[in-house]
Amino acid sequence: MYIASFGLAEKPFAITPDPRYLYLGRQHADALAHLVYGINDAGGFIQLTGEVGTGKTTTIRSLLARSPNNADIALIINPKLSPLEFLQAICEELGVDVPTSAIGNGKMLVDLLNRKLLRIHAEGRRAVLIVDEAQNLTAEVLEQVRLLTNLETDSQKLLQIILIGQPELRELLNRNDLRQLAQRVTARCHLQPLARDDTAAYVRHRLRVAGATSDIFNAAALREVHRRSRGVPRVINVICDRALLGAYTEDRHDVDAAMVRRAAGEVYGRTLAPVWLLPAAVACTLLLLLAGAALAWRYLPLPHLSFASHHNVARAAAAAAPIAPPKPPPTLPELLATDPTATTADAAFTALFTLWNASYTPGPADPCTQAVAQKLNCVTLHSSLAQLRDLKRPAILMLVDDAGAPRQVVLAGIGTDGAALQVGARNIHIAISELSRYWYGDCVVLWRPANLPVNVLRLGMHGPAVRSLRTQLLQASSAPADPGHNFSFDDELTQLVEDFQRAHHLTVDGVAGVETQLLLDAVLAAPGTPLLQSLDKPTTAAPVGAAS
Repeated sequence: MYIASFGLAEKPFAITPDPRYLYLGRQHADALAHLVYGINDAGGFIQLTGEVGTGKTTTIRSLLARSPNNADIALIINPKLSPLEFLQAICEELGVDVPTSAIGNGKMLVDLLNRKLLRIHAEGRRAVLIVDEAQNLTAEVLEQVRLLTNLETDSQKLLQIILIGQPELRELLNRNDLRQLAQRVTARCHLQPLARDDTAAYVRHRLRVAGATSDIFNAAALREVHRRSRGVPRVINVICDRALLGAYTEDRHDVDAAMVRRAAGEVYGRTLAPVWLLPAAVACTLLLLLAGAALAWRYLPLPHLSFASHHNVARAAAAAAPIAPPKPPPTLPELLATDPTATTADAAFTALFTLWNASYTPGPADPCTQAVAQKLNCVTLHSSLAQLRDLKRPAILMLVDDAGAPRQVVLAGIGTDGAALQVGARNIHIAISELSRYWYGDCVVLWRPANLPVNVLRLGMHGPAVRSLRTQLLQASSAPADPGHNFSFDDELTQLVEDFQRAHHLTVDGVAGVETQLLLDAVLAAPGTPLLQSLDKPTTAAPVGAAS
């Protein structure tokens, strides 16, 4: 992973709604202020809308993190419920004890909820209902929501309601049959995509939260991020994450506009041209057409061909036409679309086990359990192609095809620009950019450790596995072998582990986890074990399939 390479403590552009990463630009700060107001003050409905990916859910998570101690909050995140199910969900969120006789009885559920709200009010607390994805509420449920606002004392509503959803929520509340509900909305906020300056500030903010101490994206890269994402935070996250992964693959510690453009192309599944290329190409084409027309008008005679002449020209052209070249081998998209049997988990594990001279039996038995029975260890990683190149081992890549279905292929070789895949009985070569359309980092690697099971080794532990780790690390660093019989994980061994992790872009913690031991085994590459083919230059290492 690229985290250690850029000096980060964690991934800065994960798409999970972590409130620590909320960028409080003007509109998000305004939205959060309205939501906090809705919790602290009595009123009607608060409505927050925004396009997909503009940060609504992250704003909610930030609101929950900032909510006062005197607020009881019911959060409904799956609004596709019937009115009765909706009432029951609110009761569960607020801790209402619902007897069996009340289940399915709307009046009893409302009475129980009213008594709970009165108790909350008597204790000086506030009850707040937050409904996410509220554009999916049916008209019947929305009417039930409106009726809940009738639960009140002489001076105050007992339940504050916050509706959060996509722009369709505004259209829904504008319906004539829901006008009574719309009239009770006291505050409305709508989140727009970020402007260019806010996009740059958003990217820098997330990098700082993740631990960055310098600007990783230069000014041109930030402009390209805004241009390709159109300011949508979720798309910004995906593109920036891909760009950091691409920079790490190229062993770069900064990101430029070209890297962002390639990353966006991988996200959108197509090659994206520089912004200046289209107008330049149009201008050049127009100039060439004008120049060609002028030359033709001045120098070329007008054609006067008879029907026979046309016929002879056409026959001569047909006779001179070259023989059609042989049909090229199928591409990965074609194989994913036409041959699903070649990309099943069983087909991939059969191929990978064969490379290790092991046998795999399709069926209910877990592949990793079969691996352990043959003294192999099965490791599932979320990785990058750069890391797999360091591991040097063939791996099963977990792909997702254009229809969203999972597919598996075996990575047999890798180079700077391309990869060799084993897809069923076929061996194909594919560009890295094409592979990135279908692979999002999940993979499975086999290796043969000295000791099974593979345990995490750390300071203070003792035993043969610790002794073996020390021997391998000294061998990997070309240091003199340890003549003693040191079976203890001491400070010296911790330093050796940290040096190895630092040299191979792993998290430097001095703990020899499975990933550290796997990479150490790959660096030493015991003879007879299968290795990835290098597509860049000849190698003396054993090729894939050399297991004996």
